[in-house]
Amino acid sequence: MKKYKVIVEKHPDGYVAYPIGLKGVVAGEGDSYEEALSDAKSAMKFHIETFGDEVLDIEPPVLEAFVAEAGI
Repeated sequence: MKKYKVIVEKHPDGYVAYPIGLKGVVAGEGDSYEEALSDAKSAMKFHIETFGDEVLDIEPPVLEAFVAEAGI
């Protein structure tokens, strides 16, 4: 099993989750953190099964992800 980093965002109307390190657009949503993450995992599996291993060829790989806030 390969592990992927997934960003989960909380919005006023629910949660959105999307992986980093995959080619293409993949997202999940739900009323809770767990629902959005589960939906994203299902979408990721479908995306890889549909488009093959070439969606995994990300160089360089994402090692860490950070959330920062900047005032402009």
